[in-house]
Amino acid sequence: MTEEMERDENVFLMGEEVAQYNGAYKVSEGMLAKFGPRRVFDTPISEAAFSGLGVGAATMGLRPIIEFMSWSFTLVCLDQIVNNAANVRYMSGGQYKVPIVFRGGNGIAHQLGATHSHRVETIYARIPGLIVVSPSTAYDAKGLLKSSIRCNDPVIFLESEKMLNETSEVPDDPEFLLPLGVANVEREGSEVTVVSYGRTMQRVTRAAVKSLVDEGVDVELIDLRTLRPLDTATLVQSIQKTGRCVIVDEDYGYCGMGQAIMASVYKRVFDYLDAPIAHVHSDEIPVPFNHYLEEAMMPSEERVIAAVKDVCYR
Repeated sequence: MTEEMERDENVFLMGEEVAQYNGAYKVSEGMLAKFGPRRVFDTPISEAAFSGLGVGAATMGLRPIIEFMSWSFTLVCLDQIVNNAANVRYMSGGQYKVPIVFRGGNGIAHQLGATHSHRVETIYARIPGLIVVSPSTAYDAKGLLKSSIRCNDPVIFLESEKMLNETSEVPDDPEFLLPLGVANVEREGSEVTVVSYGRTMQRVTRAAVKSLVDEGVDVELIDLRTLRPLDTATLVQSIQKTGRCVIVDEDYGYCGMGQAIMASVYKRVFDYLDAPIAHVHSDEIPVPFNHYLEEAMMPSEERVIAAVKDVCYR
């Protein structure tokens, strides 16, 4: 964010506690001192108000970054995001662009209870006009966020509170960008395609794939990076090659992101499949507060390994 604000004076950051408190999770630490209160400023506790303000600012040529403490709180500003941000460019015949980034913590964190643990992927990924991004590493987060800030369409940038302490090497180049809408084939393989994204990729999927490879299962691992537009071409090419697929995500199964991904590719890969596509997802219950119950409802390394072995008939 700092690099993009240095590059473009139209970029600014606003949200609850992003300025004086240096960010609820210290993501914006030091930015108020660097850029001042005109470009980094706190808002009232009203997602509807400051999201609407941001959309208006974007249509007038600015490039707002809106931080939410939790994506669960955006259920009160669906009108501003879904009805306005997503549709203004189309309904104005391209006369108005909406270059705005909405970012913050998505999904299950740690003992925050059901009302703070929603996974909002399918709420926003189903809306034409929005771009939905979910990085799984610091490397991806930097390149994708910079591309999102430069994008002329509204971007839903899904982070994870539990990943904020994760580190990985990132390029110092201020022009380091990763393309939106392009999946990353993290490991090439020939026996089964495993698809994941975001916190689930970082939390369990990579570990499960490592264990499977150690056992001799030749896994092709794909990190989606972007959920809308979905890189179906990469998925289809991989599944046609391997003949098997397991999708892993933290969302619910019924009407969840994994089901949407499955529906997007099934017809094009059906004749190539040696087994039905499997889906590992969270249990269909409100997220428990209890630590052990919370862990038990989410995808685990063991569940991913079992699903892969099942489609491989091992």
